Amino acid sequence: MTRYLAPLALLPDGWTRDVILEPGPDGLLSRVAVAPSPDADLDAGVGAGEAPAQRLPGPVVPGIVNAHSHAFQRALAGGAEVRSGPEGGDSFWSWREAMYRFLAVLDPDQVEAVAARVYVEMLRHGYTRVVEFHYLHNDPRGRPYADPAEVARRLVRAAESAGIGLTLLPVLYRHGGFGGASPEPAQRRFILEVDRFLELLEVVRRWTAEGCEPGFAFHSLRAVTPDEMVRVLEAPVTDALPRHIHVAEQEREVAACRTWSGSRPVAWLLDHAPVDGRWSLVHCTHMTPEEGARLARSGAVAVVCPATEGNLGDGFFSLAGHLQEGGRLAVGSDSHVSVSPVEELRWLEYGQRLRSRTRIVAAGAHASVARTLLEAVWEGGAGAAGGPAAGLAEGRRADWVVLDGEHPALAGRSG
Repeated sequence: MTRYLAPLALLPDGWTRDVILEPGPDGLLSRVAVAPSPDADLDAGVGAGEAPAQRLPGPVVPGIVNAHSHAFQRALAGGAEVRSGPEGGDSFWSWREAMYRFLAVLDPDQVEAVAARVYVEMLRHGYTRVVEFHYLHNDPRGRPYADPAEVARRLVRAAESAGIGLTLLPVLYRHGGFGGASPEPAQRRFILEVDRFLELLEVVRRWTAEGCEPGFAFHSLRAVTPDEMVRVLEAPVTDALPRHIHVAEQEREVAACRTWSGSRPVAWLLDHAPVDGRWSLVHCTHMTPEEGARLARSGAVAVVCPATEGNLGDGFFSLAGHLQEGGRLAVGSDSHVSVSPVEELRWLEYGQRLRSRTRIVAAGAHASVARTLLEAVWEGGAGAAGGPAAGLAEGRRADWVVLDGEHPALAGRSG
């Protein structure tokens, strides 16, 4: 395997100069060490008897997990930025109708092409693994494909061709509203029986050798019933896998959940599901302080998607309280109006500043906002994706980003 020498690398203990990074055949770092001397002759090898190392051209930091992706929606980006009628009143729900119309013409070849494109964009911006929330199970008319894993296979191929790590989450989507309401005609592409969903998950679990890590998801409390959730959670195939769910994204969703159950969505989930460190709750933009504290204490990862949440007018995640309670955090690009983790994190912090009219909201063990947020999403993203912990250390994923050492923003800067 190729060995690399980073002129500067952010290790768990801090910035370190002249670091050897050696990936093993399993995709994990087999060696992380300081070079014998900064003047080591890389052509002759670093250390006696060792193969030459490739010098990296800039500072190295861990890669970021994109913890929530609907790859196909990248092709819609910009297409819904038009007022839907003379009276306005556009919302998440009117955007959803535009998305449904878009889906009516999308075939597997197009899904694969769009996914490959957006995965390459992710890599260019610093994401090194994507958690794909996959619910395009049927053709545009709602008919099952001959191969139930047809679109899932296309996503694996797209990730392989792009060169990005993939955690694939087949999604259970059964209903059109709380309490088992019948799905709408436009939702027919998403609907899968529980038994067929578990069969699909069995197939995805066998793709680990192809670089695809398995997980699963419930679309939302709107789209599954409690009994269906129990069936999935008790199935042997789901044991120990990461599990995700959209929750509390919209105020209308919160109101409908209270009508159905007498409880708010996050509170209902924490009361009725075994939420722990295997879980990731996506959005959580409408929680009470009590719900937020309980979520943080559960060990679950809160996956926030600030660019999409801003685009859809969802609301603000309660970042300060989550961090103060020791909650876990990850970031995703969701509908891909942006595929930059820097923009997501900037939106996250700036949204909190606008909301509180203060500065430096994300402050923890580090005075640096960026370091606080990055360390949070490195750790939380690894949890959301499943697998080893994040960071440049032996036994962890050999996923890193090389910054442009010649970029003017880095001129004259140190760690």
